[in-house]
Amino acid sequence: MATNILMPALSPTMTEGTLARWLKKEGDSIKAGDVIAEIETDKATMEVEAVDEGVLGKILVADGSANIAVNEPIAILVEEGEAVPAAPAAAPAPQPPAQKQAPQKTEVASPTPKTEPAPGPKAPAPAGNGHDTSGERIFASPLARRMARQAGIDLRSLKGSGPNGRIIRADIEAARKGGVAPAAEARAPAAPAVAPAVAPPSAPPLGQAAAPAITAPHKLVPHTSMRKVIARRLSEAKATIPHFYVSMDIEIDALIDLMKQLNAKAPKEGPGAYAITINDLVIKAAAATLREMPTVNASWTDDGMVFYDDVDVSVAVAIPDGLITPIIRKADQKGLATISREMKDLAGRARAGKLKPEEFQGGGFSISNMGMFGVTEFAAVINPPQGAILAVAAGQKRPVVKNDALAIATVMTCTLSVDHRVVDGALGAQWLRAFKRLVEDPLGLLL
Repeated sequence: MATNILMPALSPTMTEGTLARWLKKEGDSIKAGDVIAEIETDKATMEVEAVDEGVLGKILVADGSANIAVNEPIAILVEEGEAVPAAPAAAPAPQPPAQKQAPQKTEVASPTPKTEPAPGPKAPAPAGNGHDTSGERIFASPLARRMARQAGIDLRSLKGSGPNGRIIRADIEAARKGGVAPAAEARAPAAPAVAPAVAPPSAPPLGQAAAPAITAPHKLVPHTSMRKVIARRLSEAKATIPHFYVSMDIEIDALIDLMKQLNAKAPKEGPGAYAITINDLVIKAAAATLREMPTVNASWTDDGMVFYDDVDVSVAVAIPDGLITPIIRKADQKGLATISREMKDLAGRARAGKLKPEEFQGGGFSISNMGMFGVTEFAAVINPPQGAILAVAAGQKRPVVKNDALAIATVMTCTLSVDHRVVDGALGAQWLRAFKRLVEDPLGLLL
């Protein structure tokens, strides 16, 4: 029996995605567990495995198709020798409720000869459109949209009986039999309401400046899903989290010497090879400090303070489309070699878009290191729902005073951004002082 292959939900927050490419073609035999396609979410490109076996009869969504809603049919799976249907199979839906609902709408409309539509003066969107006039998406299968367009049925007047309320073929057929008002009739009375929609925009609220029009020569590059998510999360973070910043200059000459000694003894080839970086040492030092002061390893919620049992450190990695934060789990319990190997693997797969959701979702504390760019100082935006993020700048040779004499030391400036609801200013300063002590005397990182 033919079955639909649906767009999977690859993360708890995913509502739509891009079908990057098919790894199987029509006519290929598929077994459960076979990787059949690559799906791009807002954070990564992930492989999709088949859950049933059969033959890939028909591909409904081509490579590179964007904004495919979760649970939308993307292909049809058939049994060996079975004919391929021309359209996706309709999800089983109880017909009586759909049949019952349609006459009810006719019954309300028949006694009233008025031409004014019941919903109000708003003009409904065309039947084949995926959104209503308010911009809210109407969830309907491609087949249902096509059938509604041909029959002149307004999708807004229907209640879907498919998964998650999706409008499917059975709903359109029921609407035909039940006499639901066609879209053309629903639009006719509302025609006068179209004029205000194209009127000049109203003035912005008092005290708010209107966005200036872009008149200079330019090209418009549409936002990627990742960029939209980054923009939304950063806006929410700055708007809802009271940021507080604490900065300190930290000498790292001893840290550099330790790194050189460890790398000199490290295997250069084979599965156990590693090359420790300053970033690896910073991760270990931050994790050890969080274990020493667990009240910073926390998040704010309306119900109460969340204190994390594990020290999971998110590390910002720049990728072509933006930023992603893979996580070193239980970093305080891992050695430097393990942290180094894990960080190298996670960063490589992050840039290739191959991270799994559990590898970048979560974490209780973040680190953003821009030292490789020569940045002398910066403050990072907190990654919600976390309560703190450490910004690490470049190590530079600077004049310092030691024993009342001028000397030269390699110094990096670190800035701790904290959610002031979670971490008080004094607590943030104490954490940064403990971190500084450990970095400047790094032998404790080996214990």
